[in-house]
Amino acid sequence: MMPNGALNFRKSSYSGSGDNCVEVADVTGGAAVRDTQHRDLGHLTFADSGQWRAFLASARRDRL
Repeated sequence: MMPNGALNFRKSSYSGSGDNCVEVADVTGGAAVRDTQHRDLGHLTFADSGQWRAFLASARRDRL
C-alpha cells in the first residue's frame, strides 16, 4: 500500500494480452482488484487472503 491510502495497482499476472485486463494492488492482509478499462468505477477490496483466494478460485472456474 502506498502512503495516504493510495493503492499501487499493477497488471494482474492472470490477465491475458490486449485490452481485457485487471489490475491488482496489495492491501494489508489482502488485495484489491479493478478493471483496467474502467478504473474510474473503483475497485473491489478483499480484506484477507481467504477472501482473495476464494475470489480467484471462482474466477478460475468461470463462476463470476
